[in-house]
Amino acid sequence: MRIAPNWQALTALVLIAAALAGLPFTAAPGAVLALLILWLLALAALAALIAPATSGLVATFGVLSHAAVFLLLASLAGAEGTARPSFYAALAAAWLLGWRLVTVLSGDGRRGSTGPGWGLGLVIPALFGLWILILWEAVVRGAGIPFVLLPPPSAIGHKIMASLPILAADFHQTVLKAVLFGFVVGSLAGFLTALLADRYRFLARGLLPIGNMVSALPIIGIAPIMVIWFGFDWPSKAAVVIVMTFFPMLVNTLEGLRASGAMERDLMRTYAASHWQSLFMLRLPAAMPFIFNGLKINSTLAMIGAIVAEFFGTPIVGMGFRISTEVGRMNLDMVWAEIALAAVVGSLFYGVLALIERITTHWHPSYRR
Repeated sequence: MRIAPNWQALTALVLIAAALAGLPFTAAPGAVLALLILWLLALAALAALIAPATSGLVATFGVLSHAAVFLLLASLAGAEGTARPSFYAALAAAWLLGWRLVTVLSGDGRRGSTGPGWGLGLVIPALFGLWILILWEAVVRGAGIPFVLLPPPSAIGHKIMASLPILAADFHQTVLKAVLFGFVVGSLAGFLTALLADRYRFLARGLLPIGNMVSALPIIGIAPIMVIWFGFDWPSKAAVVIVMTFFPMLVNTLEGLRASGAMERDLMRTYAASHWQSLFMLRLPAAMPFIFNGLKINSTLAMIGAIVAEFFGTPIVGMGFRISTEVGRMNLDMVWAEIALAAVVGSLFYGVLALIERITTHWHPSYRR
């Protein structure tokens, strides 16, 4: 695959030249070295020197560009809030080169390209996420944003490593108890109720309007009631999760059971298949994409419901409890550590369900290239 000259590299060269011209004579050696590395990488990208784009050359390009960015960040050590325009110009140039790298990994954006494989399908989002963290760190430290307003990712990472026992206890209380129990019970109850509602249509006509009403209820109104009913420990949080996950699963399953084609249903009737035979042999397999869609929606709702419910009464442990307590103490790094934990757990939960869906419904047309 040949990498054609591109506007990202050309713009990066202009920005790096401007950054070099704006550097003071007393600039940190790391900043100068970073700009020189970026200059060489921009020249290489512009002149297509990394073509053909073998995996080794692309990896070297990525490692050198990120090493240059980290050198830029290191040059701010002890001088936060003093970043000059040259720093932001160099950062923008590095971002453009990172953009170019992702373009190469994605197939260079050419028509007819099949796109990245599963390995690069993981690498590309990881690079995107890494650049969000880099820009966050650079802007916060370069502009000297107060810690209480927005801590840098490095401080949040340090807090995570220093608070692993606390985070583990919160994870156990919120995720392993309330989220998983509520998710399984709520989703299973919604699925079984959908099967009954599909068999007895009056249930569907009666439950769906109630489901619409419950979906409109604010969680901050449900959570205190559940705490009063089930106590301050995790069962009340699991009850909130059950309420939030029941109706999305019910609605998605009912919609999926209607997804099978009329010709297939007529064929089953021709074979004198019973309702349950038609359900398990035809309609339920056709509904699997809808069922997994409901499960993926519930994976995010379960995390949100359990964490918010902990704001209204809980033992002295839990992710929601920790967030509400540390906000009052102005320990924003711990708050962001809990937010990061919730984001990682929610993403992994969703990803596992998506992987199981891919394995289970590989026959679906949406997975065909």
